[in-house]
Amino acid sequence: MIGQQLEHIMLNEQATIAFGRCISNAIAEDAATLYLCGDLGAGKTTLCRGIVQGFGHIGAVKSPTYTLVEPYTIAGRSIYHFDLYRLTDAQELEFLGVDDYFSQPAAVCLFEWPERGEGVAPEPDLTLSLSDYFSENQNDNAGDDVSYAFPDGRKIVCQADSPRGTTILKKLKVQMCQ
Repeated sequence: MIGQQLEHIMLNEQATIAFGRCISNAIAEDAATLYLCGDLGAGKTTLCRGIVQGFGHIGAVKSPTYTLVEPYTIAGRSIYHFDLYRLTDAQELEFLGVDDYFSQPAAVCLFEWPERGEGVAPEPDLTLSLSDYFSENQNDNAGDDVSYAFPDGRKIVCQADSPRGTTILKKLKVQMCQ
């Protein structure tokens, strides 16, 4: 069902990368558009690294803050990592020829700062919202040694925004239960 959600806590960078790999496994051979939302430093690029590596990429996965898009071809499959932080107008995406990226079969498009491409970027299948778990729950964790042991903990809320996103989310939930 569209609007269905999954919440998960990732205690550190390695857990964020591992969760990204779970997402890529849940996407499998399908095309997908994912929106990654959160403040600066929330872990969006780290999560993208896990997703891209989950598809089999070996090597660095950097933030395309200045290039706007970083393409990856893995086993004949196209993955596009967009960082729209520096966009001043969504129409700038059209100058990049983004329609060519979206029209490829089984393409996976990852959008950091998707709100800056509103009206031009395709609608998401899944929205991944990241936040700093321990500062968000500061009062709840008062005196909790876990918050000090893992100061980089993140909370992610995954929301299905399309029938394809619902399928991906269901597969992700099954993986989380194993």
